[in-house]
Amino acid sequence: MEAVLKNLASTVELLAVAAHSGVVEQWDKQTLSRAFHWARYCEHLFSRFHNNSAVRRIMEKQLQLTNQSLQAAIPGYTEVSFSDLPRCQHHLLLGLLNNPKLPSSIMRILFDSKSPADTKHNPSAVGADAEVQGVMLMEKLGALMSQSSEACRTEHFLDSVLQGCERAAEHFCRVIAAALLTTENSAAQTALQDFLMDWLQKKHMLKHMCSALPTALLMDLAKEHLKFRDAYYDVLKKWASDMEYSISEGEWVQTSTNPTVSFQKLTEHFQALFETCPSLRDDVEKELNALKISDGDFDVRGLSVWGDLLSVLNR
Repeated sequence: MEAVLKNLASTVELLAVAAHSGVVEQWDKQTLSRAFHWARYCEHLFSRFHNNSAVRRIMEKQLQLTNQSLQAAIPGYTEVSFSDLPRCQHHLLLGLLNNPKLPSSIMRILFDSKSPADTKHNPSAVGADAEVQGVMLMEKLGALMSQSSEACRTEHFLDSVLQGCERAAEHFCRVIAAALLTTENSAAQTALQDFLMDWLQKKHMLKHMCSALPTALLMDLAKEHLKFRDAYYDVLKKWASDMEYSISEGEWVQTSTNPTVSFQKLTEHFQALFETCPSLRDDVEKELNALKISDGDFDVRGLSVWGDLLSVLNR
């Protein structure tokens, strides 16, 4: 039992270091992995002993002593109770995200598709890992915005995470989607999501998101965010305008967009958007018709991508 109590005290001290100390500047991937290992260890302790009143009292006494020591040493320290143990990994994540000394190298690892955090829980449209990381992202953006009024610092953070996730771009798109779909209804949350949308547009990330994410997830975003819906529609128009009719293939094909999107996939996007946002249909069809007229208003297949789009959408 002595070893268990020593490990418990050490892990609580580790949580305090993660949240408040500049030592995290020296952390590497291995250090981070060990930290999450010990956080999971404490979750296991809770699972094993929470119904054992005698052991629980001993562990609570150890927590009390460790908390007193840490409160004396660290200004602003928040004590860890026995009931906090089953969410030890969550507390470790939040502590790291809110520590201004956390290096971007560790931040990139946290948002990687193989994060050291064990995030297995009920599946969602974005995926369990991405859902947790989306909440993490919003937490970090909120912390950065509260620490500094300079938007460039928050943009620099997002840029560094994006750079670190280049090899897992699809996963990062899911993390962004999860962040935009977090449901805490507050003015601060809305402002953070607007900031995130502006950054996505500035970095021309939306085109990649629209091709990488499942249509159902894009529809969830379109329902929740007017700004995303409008930007998504702009991406669809850009895809269409980049198409040329291939006589050999008998189909409209992409000429410049990467990754490429087929004409069939493009029409599926439009149809899904109309089903999700019915009020948008009239205005979109009017605009597509105006674009068709500007192409010569031909009703012959292969002469206007806008005319052929309208033909399929009105079947």
